[in-house]
Amino acid sequence: MNRFKSFFILLFLLPCTILGQQTRQYKILTVGFYNLENLFDTMDDPLTFDNDWTPEGKYNWTLEKYRSKLKNLAAVMGGLNDEYSVHPPEILGVCEVENRAVLEDLIREEPFNSYDYSVVHFDSPDRRGIDVALIYRTKVFLPTHEKSIRLLLFENDDLGKRIYTRDMLLVSGLLDGEPIHLVVNHWPSRRGGEESSRPRRIAASKRMKQIVDSLWTEDPYSKIICMGDFNDDPNSPSIRNILKPILTRKNAKLKRLFNPMEVLHRKGYGTLAYRDNWNLFDQFLISSELLKKDYGSLRFFKADIHNDIELQTASGRYKGYPFRSNNNGLFTGGYSDHYPVYLYLIKEADTTSEGK
Repeated sequence: MNRFKSFFILLFLLPCTILGQQTRQYKILTVGFYNLENLFDTMDDPLTFDNDWTPEGKYNWTLEKYRSKLKNLAAVMGGLNDEYSVHPPEILGVCEVENRAVLEDLIREEPFNSYDYSVVHFDSPDRRGIDVALIYRTKVFLPTHEKSIRLLLFENDDLGKRIYTRDMLLVSGLLDGEPIHLVVNHWPSRRGGEESSRPRRIAASKRMKQIVDSLWTEDPYSKIICMGDFNDDPNSPSIRNILKPILTRKNAKLKRLFNPMEVLHRKGYGTLAYRDNWNLFDQFLISSELLKKDYGSLRFFKADIHNDIELQTASGRYKGYPFRSNNNGLFTGGYSDHYPVYLYLIKEADTTSEGK
């Protein structure tokens, strides 16, 4: 997998050969997603169950620990300052954030504070108060429509108690001047067992499919990127049977989704580990319009997992697992229990004005 320094790439002119074409110059833009593992502030919100994440709570969550976690996360998301990675990705979806305030604190950390970043966030009804959100570089992405979309879940097929979970986030806008739709997800967990909790993720999948289908109804050529922690693998029923993504980009038909994480999953890669088994819950699903070979417009280039050595637990029982920030109630100084994922969008650069 790619090294730490190549996690995020600057919008730049890249001379390269793609799909047998002659050497040309291309722009590359990065879209990332990261489960931030309980990014809570230290204050008690009386409307949510966040009491554990206070100085007096279960995790003794102090301002010092909070600031350390922010710094660590920003360093991962920003990458290293090498020939390619000068700033964080143009677009970054995140989950497990408590509120807008923690996001504002995050983009005040280096290297975000050296650039012009903003956030899209809505409070959702999740009982713990965790939400999904979008961070974006304002000089490259212009949001034109933002919507929080509720996922209604009930015990016993609509007859029982309401299950409060995260909303989905739909953000439409112009990325480098081109229309694009971004759907950020954090589907219901496997708490209680994969099989017993499966109907909740099936419901989430159907809800996301409704969102995508509605976008295609308006414009069948829509460029769509769905991202998130789906709490399911690429071959799980919620993904394979409901969304039915194509498994290869060749001969992609209109109004279909493509899962670039499928090939990584088949090779045994994952974004989180549990009982010595790897899962690839953090995924992208992209519309087939992004798979075309006309690079005069934004197209999908590649996707990967950022699992560099700095993000791995160095020793002990969980050696090689993601280096999480909390382990059995103790602050470790780590990052998250998930690895981040990213994809590159690419298009041919207009060089006609160069030198003028």
